[in-house]
Amino acid sequence: MKLMDLLSKLDYKCIQGNVDREIGKVVYDSRKIEKGCLFICIPGANFDGHDFAAQAVQDGAAALVVSREVPQILAGDVTVIRVEDTRYALAFISAAYFGYPAERLRVIGVTGTKGKTTTTYMVKSILENAGYKVGLVGTIGAIIGREHIQTGNTTPESYVLQEYFAQMVEAGMDAVVMEVSSQGLKLHRTQGFTFDLGIFTNLEPDHICPNEHASFEEYMHCKGLLFKQCRVGIVNGDDSHVDAVLEGHTCQVERYGIGGSNDLRAEDVRLVKKQGELGVAFSVEGLMDFEVEVPTPGRFSVYNALTAIAICRHFNVREDDIKRALLAVRVKGRIEMVKVSEHFTLLIDYAHNAMALESLLTTLREYEPHRLVCLFGCGGNRSRQRRFEMGEISGRLADLTIITSDNPRFEEPQAIIDDIKTGMEKTGGAYVEISDRKEAIRYAIANGQEGDIIVLAGKGHEDYQEIKGVKYPMDERVLIKEILEEQRNS
Repeated sequence: MKLMDLLSKLDYKCIQGNVDREIGKVVYDSRKIEKGCLFICIPGANFDGHDFAAQAVQDGAAALVVSREVPQILAGDVTVIRVEDTRYALAFISAAYFGYPAERLRVIGVTGTKGKTTTTYMVKSILENAGYKVGLVGTIGAIIGREHIQTGNTTPESYVLQEYFAQMVEAGMDAVVMEVSSQGLKLHRTQGFTFDLGIFTNLEPDHICPNEHASFEEYMHCKGLLFKQCRVGIVNGDDSHVDAVLEGHTCQVERYGIGGSNDLRAEDVRLVKKQGELGVAFSVEGLMDFEVEVPTPGRFSVYNALTAIAICRHFNVREDDIKRALLAVRVKGRIEMVKVSEHFTLLIDYAHNAMALESLLTTLREYEPHRLVCLFGCGGNRSRQRRFEMGEISGRLADLTIITSDNPRFEEPQAIIDDIKTGMEKTGGAYVEISDRKEAIRYAIANGQEGDIIVLAGKGHEDYQEIKGVKYPMDERVLIKEILEEQRNS
């Protein structure tokens, strides 16, 4: 394809060569350079593609896209394109390279601190129940038909995202629902197309660190970028930051929430408690009017369901299809209930920081368990403050905490456990420590009491444990199955 066609939607300056030349491939990884390719010099956390520009020319690259001077390459038979931001350019070039596939899909983007994964799976379930073919991109991976692809980031690099879109079009998908992270927006991974629907779930302080966002204000600003890149914005009208997130928006806006003046409302919210299952029921009012039940607990389940309903309304999905799909949807590692006993409830959840754990345990408390038992560990080579905070929260909200190992990475598991105990000891909460996660789960199941709610927190959808740079297979569902079989055979 011609270089000029790849650049057609960009502002650029050709500082060497000409744009009327054929390009065989678009490359942004210096290890994949090949003869006749266009190499886009992307600055990263550890490497800068500009430093590999000369090597790219030697390896046969036909053209380069740069955002700063690279004088060492000016002698080669190579076209050099100068742009303001090469990541931004990558997004538009990738869209052109794959033939603008997003234009043949209805694209739904979900941003927010919490609820993105659950909402995307709910939307996929509802729309498929109504007969649509729906792709998905997010934390747990990409789903294209029956193919499940592991992704490294919640929102993949723009080239990869456009490649997924193209595969979805090829597979006959009607729509795609995707998680849109603040980093994805900040790094222009979602540029090159317009979202049909942009969704805001909620905002709380998170991802504030040198490698992500310098401040909460920057984090909030990045979330708000979605609403300058979508046709319709559907937002949580109850969130205290919603107006700041919408500042400067260019889209039509709809609001949802619990009661109030929201366009779509949940009224008469009721807790549902069945044998081995926790849920919530409510009335939908405003833009739609019907009763709904969701087999996951708490107010955040109400918000997740409302978000999904607000989205699917734009696809003219019937109320019965919505109700049926919400009752059936299950999201791996997100308040995922695993049946192990008639006497108590066990669930797996990805809550891996203080904010998420507090929200989860507070929600489960509302169901008045005999005991609330929380099993968790913390990741190694991460903030020690997180460990203190999570220990203190579990000590305060759980009746029993089982402290175990998560992904110790390059730290000693016992050192992490000791940090968690430091937080626990501020509360006087009861705890036991069992470093081996399988043995900790075995203890939780063996000692479950009538009416208990037991939550395995932190791992969620993950199916590995990272130790000394190696990821070993470890899926809590598999561990539970093994434990139950061992109990039956003992």
